[in-house]
Amino acid sequence: MLSPELNERLLALLDRIEPILPPRFDPIDFDQIKAVRYQAAGAGGGLVPIDAALDQRFSDLLAMERQQQHFRANAELFLKGWPSNHVLLWGARGTGKSSLVRAMLTDYHGRGLRLIEFAKADLNRLPQVLSTLADLPYHFVVFCDDLSFESGDTGYQALKTVLEGSMAGVPQNLMVVATSNRKHLVPEPAADNLASAGNVVDGGEVHLADSINERIALADRFGLSLSFYQYSQPDYLAICRHAYATLAQQVNEALPEFDEQMAIEASRFAIDRGGRGGRVALAAVERESLRGGGGERDGDHHRDARPRGDRQRHTSFPSPPRELGHDALSDPHGEQTGE
Repeated sequence: MLSPELNERLLALLDRIEPILPPRFDPIDFDQIKAVRYQAAGAGGGLVPIDAALDQRFSDLLAMERQQQHFRANAELFLKGWPSNHVLLWGARGTGKSSLVRAMLTDYHGRGLRLIEFAKADLNRLPQVLSTLADLPYHFVVFCDDLSFESGDTGYQALKTVLEGSMAGVPQNLMVVATSNRKHLVPEPAADNLASAGNVVDGGEVHLADSINERIALADRFGLSLSFYQYSQPDYLAICRHAYATLAQQVNEALPEFDEQMAIEASRFAIDRGGRGGRVALAAVERESLRGGGGERDGDHHRDARPRGDRQRHTSFPSPPRELGHDALSDPHGEQTGE
């Protein structure tokens, strides 16, 4: 029997320790929860639910037929429990890499697919999480968005071991999908080319090829690597028209027709933003809808370029809900740089 004094001291000690203890993570009911995120906490961590908006479908993704075909074929193999590949989606920014993953969750969650988001900083915790998922009757996709590693960053080694190189192997019900703006996930300095050509660089490595192979080995462990590039002008305008029609449905209003003048404005907007991508197309459409469409810029002001008699009375509409997403419009031929 503890004395009252000792009991009080123990309670006071517990009160001081409690704030530094890791939070308690409730078990995830994957029957109800379709997507989770790994949340680090001190020396540990756990999975927390994500309120995923299941509104992005493969049919909404334009100008990426080739990428979508290979991506979906691999996903079908994975869902059937057959040998499949880990996937790296790399390329230009705003061209639909992340949208492709969200579409997979929307279209396949009914077949037991579940998504786990992992930040780069937490990848060293991935093996311990995998051990808790191996026996569950679901197909888990570990999603690493905008993944890249800087020079001297050794965090990629944990993921490299998980993908291929551990005797334990990866559970059959788990696939890793990563998006990146870098083909090999790591910087590739020009000094490497100079050194490989026989030009000695001060402080350079004697066995440069070994160092390069070490850095790019991670990208090689993704069996399916799909590239994304900037849209062509016709594809970009097709995406703008699709986004404009989707916006009209969401606001339930009859927007003015997406005419030639609006196409010109959307093209100018892409030039201002330095590239044609899905994000840029959506931003251009939102901008035109807010301005009423059909006009021409004059400095920082909007001027309607049509004759006064041909002008229609336009109404300003709110931006579409976040579900549409700034990279909800993808491109089949490529991506840009920065997801």
